[in-house]
Amino acid sequence: MTSHQSLVMSSPRAGSEEWRTGLSHAAAAATTTTTWRKRRPEWAALSPTMPSSARLSLSTRAGRCRYQRREEHCGGAGRGCKVSPGLRPFCHQLDQTGQHLFCVCGTRVNILDVASGAVLRSLEQEDQEDITAFDLSPDDEVLVTATRALLLAQWAWREGSIVRLWKAIHTAPVAAMAFDPTSTLLATGGCDGAVRVWDVVRHYGTHHFRGSPGVVHLVAFHPDPARLLLFSSAADASIRVWSLQDRSCLAVLTAHYSAVTSVTFSADGYTMISSGRDKICTVWDLQSLQATKTVPVFESVEAAVLLPEEPAPELGVKSTGLHFLTAGDQGILRVWEAASGQCVHAQPRLPGPGQELTHCALARAAGLLLSVTADHNLLLYEARSLQLQKQFAGYSEEVLDVRFLGPENSHVVVASNSPCLKVFELQTSACQILHGHTGQGTKPTRSSFWPGRMTHSLPEQTSDRPLHFLPDIVLALDVFRKGWLFASCAKDQSIRIWRINKAGLVACVAQGSGHTHSVGTICCSRLKESFLVTGSQDCTVKLWPLPEALPSRSTAPDSGPVLLQAQATQRCHDKDINSVAIAPNDKLLATGSQDRTAKLWALPQCQLLGIFSGHRRGLWCVQFSPMDQVLATASADGTVKLWALQDFSCLKTFEGHDASVLRVAFVSRGTQLLSSGSDGLVKLWTIKSNECVRTLDAHEDKVWGLHCSRLDDRALTAASDSRVILWKDVTEEEQAEEEARREEEVVRQQELDNLLHEKRYLRALGLAISLDRPHTVLTVIQAIRRDPESCEKLEATVLQLRRDQKEALLRFCVTWNTNSRHCHEAQAVLGMLLRHEAPEELLAYDGVRASLEALLPYTERHFQRLSRTLQAAAFLDFLWHSMKLPTLPAAPPAL
Repeated sequence: MTSHQSLVMSSPRAGSEEWRTGLSHAAAAATTTTTWRKRRPEWAALSPTMPSSARLSLSTRAGRCRYQRREEHCGGAGRGCKVSPGLRPFCHQLDQTGQHLFCVCGTRVNILDVASGAVLRSLEQEDQEDITAFDLSPDDEVLVTATRALLLAQWAWREGSIVRLWKAIHTAPVAAMAFDPTSTLLATGGCDGAVRVWDVVRHYGTHHFRGSPGVVHLVAFHPDPARLLLFSSAADASIRVWSLQDRSCLAVLTAHYSAVTSVTFSADGYTMISSGRDKICTVWDLQSLQATKTVPVFESVEAAVLLPEEPAPELGVKSTGLHFLTAGDQGILRVWEAASGQCVHAQPRLPGPGQELTHCALARAAGLLLSVTADHNLLLYEARSLQLQKQFAGYSEEVLDVRFLGPENSHVVVASNSPCLKVFELQTSACQILHGHTGQGTKPTRSSFWPGRMTHSLPEQTSDRPLHFLPDIVLALDVFRKGWLFASCAKDQSIRIWRINKAGLVACVAQGSGHTHSVGTICCSRLKESFLVTGSQDCTVKLWPLPEALPSRSTAPDSGPVLLQAQATQRCHDKDINSVAIAPNDKLLATGSQDRTAKLWALPQCQLLGIFSGHRRGLWCVQFSPMDQVLATASADGTVKLWALQDFSCLKTFEGHDASVLRVAFVSRGTQLLSSGSDGLVKLWTIKSNECVRTLDAHEDKVWGLHCSRLDDRALTAASDSRVILWKDVTEEEQAEEEARREEEVVRQQELDNLLHEKRYLRALGLAISLDRPHTVLTVIQAIRRDPESCEKLEATVLQLRRDQKEALLRFCVTWNTNSRHCHEAQAVLGMLLRHEAPEELLAYDGVRASLEALLPYTERHFQRLSRTLQAAAFLDFLWHSMKLPTLPAAPPAL
């Protein structure tokens, strides 16, 4: 990890000379000859869990985005899967091996590797229409998707290619689909009330069943392929049994009074269990097609799964009879005995909203059970014991803050538009959901309409969520220096301190309350885990000392969280406090408010030292420099300012964002700044030159979260677009690559000079082309043409070149042909290619059409010039012959 870092920021101790008392770097740059490091950090986005390895083409130094972390941390698994009421939310499916997870994400299907959490592939049709249904065949070979464009696509999903695309023939979108046990037949149920059956092997439609009223939201084949039975359910809450052999409806099963959500079959195929939103499950005898038992489950059931007929003591299954598992709006998995209708096992219910289960499926071969919550969290359980194996967070709405955790920055904690926190392990994308901020907060008012943000905003700037549905969301996070402890604050007016242990498990170890309004900002002490400071909408700042005996890293609190008491309370501003920051020596506190000022306070008494005035709008963030007595402020006026702590004067102003600057952070040992704004941009600034050296455009909405690792080698950004992106400083890597490239270039240049000196032109030609030196190539060709012995070998050498070298040579000819002094060499090479290369091969060259278009006008001009020269030469020859004098007679001999 440290091998990639370019600039390392150390945390100065109290009283250390590293946190200088003089002017800042910014001031010294203008008044002294302070030495500045010229190495700028190259920021590149990383990719495995927040996967898709999509390269972003940001090409300049000091901020090139290499690739983006997997979006599944905050949206990749199921982002955007908003299911309309009445439609089945089959947005997720697990293959039989339990190794791949298929998730619908708007217009595409993401395929996740369960072990690493990486998005292996995204499948999307060219029409880019929303996917309404999909299904994976039982043999895990064929995936079929249906879109709103009424098209069905059959995928070879391992290769990511479409095998076949055909019209669904339905007159409305497909709402459900299912494969038969042989993976050869596919049934589709449409919003037009029709059920169609397709042969995916021989590519034709086999059956068309009508008679279902409304949307057909459920289709399923009987597990015995010899019986050729198809089951479907529509808006009338009945189950229709279709015979593929007779092409007719055998029976209509009526026992439910609300939508039927699932059907599952016993291993012998003689029993079926159906679940519905009418809070009952029905057991059916498929031989007589009659209901044999009705089991009241006292919750709206979204899925029922039959368990293997074998004892499972952990689940309360002691006999080999039929037992089934239900998932519904209570948010827990429960096991029922079909014969008696008794619940034999129930999970404990987790606190917090959004725990309702919307889907449940069993991968029998892998022994895994997948359940999906209303918040699109995906939970994988061991089927025999219901022990949680892994959890993925599929959707996070707005992400309000983010922090690195652990001494090695191995985890990330995310605060989204929810009362819960999500802790991700970067290596595997495994997620923990932390509950705690679920207390009753203040009654939402128009001033608190926007989730914990600008309280004086106009309604059009706010969330579209109704006021009475606004939860007590977590607003801000901060982490202590060692990385084991972190703190959170929320709209419920409380703060909590959490500890992550070496195993990666997180527990709440302390909590406190005392503010009278939402707590919108929090900051932890920098030297030791001794105190923290909070700022609230009540315009006050509170200092909270931490007890020395907090539970150790290896233990969990048995007696509950420690209660914290505020040591000092100070009214600091006239409007909401949006940001607080503690100096590296733990002796100073800075506050930023909507009243357009920042203030400096002495700790621990909270005595006012000075006021920073100059911004035209409210302040969103304040940060101390890690090296100098400088304060950075970010404001809604779109600027970032640097202030001197000695005289409270403004040293520099950075302008470049088109909207509010929400976050700012020092990097590169205080020589550079990272800022994020409402325009979705992250900018990297060099303080000495006041220049924005890189703009990172990877988010689509307000970037609320910005955090740098302790070594300054990585950074996190989080935004309202539900994405968290991990960026990496690649300065060292790019400098090493550049140095290696230069060394290789010097060696090859020396080799080329030696070949030219030894007159080994033929080898020099290939080397010059590989070095991309048009002038050197021209010199070599001119030297060969001057040597009569080597000129004959030039043609053979050109024809032996690789195709890419011939393409480069053709591009060089375009440049040479524009000059009458070099056109002879260009025409000579062009003639060789035209004589010996077939037209089809020439047309296959990269950029050959553009090259020919550039060659033609100059070639015509050269031929016209040669024609005029030949005409002039012929005329001179004629004049020469015409001007010859007749032979004079010989002189007479002298007498």
